[in-house]
Amino acid sequence: MLGRLLGHSPALWQRMARPVLHPSRATSNKVKGTQDVALQTANPGYKAFKNDRRPTNFDKKVLVWAGRFKREEDIPKHISSEVLDAARNSVRIKICYIMIALTLLGCLAMVITGKEAAKRDHTLLRMNMEKKAQWRAEVEKDKEAAVGKTQ
Repeated sequence: MLGRLLGHSPALWQRMARPVLHPSRATSNKVKGTQDVALQTANPGYKAFKNDRRPTNFDKKVLVWAGRFKREEDIPKHISSEVLDAARNSVRIKICYIMIALTLLGCLAMVITGKEAAKRDHTLLRMNMEKKAQWRAEVEKDKEAAVGKTQ
């Protein structure tokens, strides 16, 4: 209904109806404007965008490891979230490749040690048979000890 009253002009909607319906949003836009002005006065050649942010120390390490920058000192004070997301994705892919390689190496090591154990006849079947034989011997000793005490 407000769209019909104000027409389909988004600019008219933002100027007239939005501050009335959402007063908190109108004040937050003013606060963002003052932050943009403060950034421009601090760094005159910089124009603030909505998706710019200050990188944390971890973000700087991710950007360097992804190959976006050579050193942490080369990273600007503000970077776009798209650059950071792209760097995180490439680091995530590198970590996945490392995990795949480690999994393959682990599997190869298990195959090699399994074949060596089979050559020495050191298998699970033999180990279980030895344990059960030892348990049976202990049970027989306990029975003989119990029979000796009763007599």
